[in-house]
Amino acid sequence: MNLDLVKFDDRGLVPAIVQDAVSKEVLTLAYMNKESLAKSIDTKQTWFYSRSRQELWHKGATSGNTQTIHGIRYDCDQDALLVLVTPAGPACHKGNYTCFSDSLLNQQVSTDETNSAAILTELERIIAERETEMPEGAYTTYLFEKGVDKILKKVGEEASEVIIAAKNRDREELTNESADLLYHLFVLLREQKVSFSEVTDILKARHE
Repeated sequence: MNLDLVKFDDRGLVPAIVQDAVSKEVLTLAYMNKESLAKSIDTKQTWFYSRSRQELWHKGATSGNTQTIHGIRYDCDQDALLVLVTPAGPACHKGNYTCFSDSLLNQQVSTDETNSAAILTELERIIAERETEMPEGAYTTYLFEKGVDKILKKVGEEASEVIIAAKNRDREELTNESADLLYHLFVLLREQKVSFSEVTDILKARHE
C-alpha cells in the first residue's frame, strides 16, 4: 500500500474499522497515524494510535488478543480504512468478541431478519463469538478446545444420522439432524477459517 494515498486528518490520524475476515463482524473502530499504519503493514498485526495517551499501541501486546491482518482497504474518499483480520481473542477490553455488543434499538426480530440466509449469517456470527470468547461450559467452546478431529467426528456422526433419518423417511428426525449437521459444519468452517459467504459465492456461481 502506498501510504501517500491515505488522507490523514489535521491531527495526522485516519479511522480504521477492524472487521473479522471470516464472519465479517465489525470488531472495533480505532485510529491509525502513518507510523502505526506502516507498522501494521510490516508486522501483519494491528497497531493503532491512542488519542488519549498520544502513543502507539499494539493490539494484544498485553492481553495476547492480537489481530492478524489479511488485508487493508481504503474508502472512495481515501480517508477511512477497513482492516480485515483474524482475531486471536476478544476485540473489546470488556472481554467481548466485538466492541459493538450493545444496541440503541429494541431487540425485536424483524421479518427480514428471519429469512434463512439471515439465520445462517447469525449462526456464523455466534460461532465466531464463541471461538473468540470461549465461554466456560458452552458446547461450542468444548468443540474448539478439542480441535478439528473432534469437530470432524461430530460432522461425520451427524451426516450419518441424516442419512438414517432419510432412509427411514422420518421427517421430524431428518429436520432435527439436518440442523445439527449444519451447526457442526459451521463450527468446522470457522475452525478452518472459511466464511459462509465463500460457500454461497460458489453456490451462486454453480447456478448462474
